[in-house]
Amino acid sequence: MQPPEFIQTARLTLRRLALADAEAIFTAYAQDTEVTRFLTWRPHQRIKDTRAFIRQQSAAWDAGAEFTWAIRRKDGEVIGGIALRPQGCKVDFGYVLARAHWGNGFAAEALQALVDWALAQAGVYRAWAVCDVENAASARVLEKVGMTREGILRRWLRHPQAGDTPRDCLCYSIVRASDRPPAPPPSTKSAAGPPQGETAP
Repeated sequence: MQPPEFIQTARLTLRRLALADAEAIFTAYAQDTEVTRFLTWRPHQRIKDTRAFIRQQSAAWDAGAEFTWAIRRKDGEVIGGIALRPQGCKVDFGYVLARAHWGNGFAAEALQALVDWALAQAGVYRAWAVCDVENAASARVLEKVGMTREGILRRWLRHPQAGDTPRDCLCYSIVRASDRPPAPPPSTKSAAGPPQGETAP
């Protein structure tokens, strides 16, 4: 699987981020304890933490293990990040959004673009994600993109900001019933861009 480095939606651009954008990520959300409450990584204390994370995600992209985009508004402001992880016939997702932009539907818009793209790929039949049982806002995002709640995964993920032990997570998915992948939606466009750079958390 090799997803596009650029995806356009009505209000957003998903772009594989350059290392030079580390400061924007650090300032917008990576150091925010409320934003990172239900994430698998702790808030960044210094900008070098963000740069190290970007380098890690860049290596994962190159290896085909995980693909991470910056979520940008049309004016270029970095407001979050979103990741797709291929797992054979299925893919799963993770995302983060700066607190200043919560409640505007941006996370759902970004996720919808990637779900649509993934399920249009031959051999991909399931798109899924999990969220902490207390993260009602994330659950709503998953429901907005058409995912169905399958149940609770007990002691599934450790969220360092919420405690030291693994926490229960809600599991959501959407599946493709047909053997023929659907055509990509007309609202989602991908394009070649500048030389490849590093990715964002």
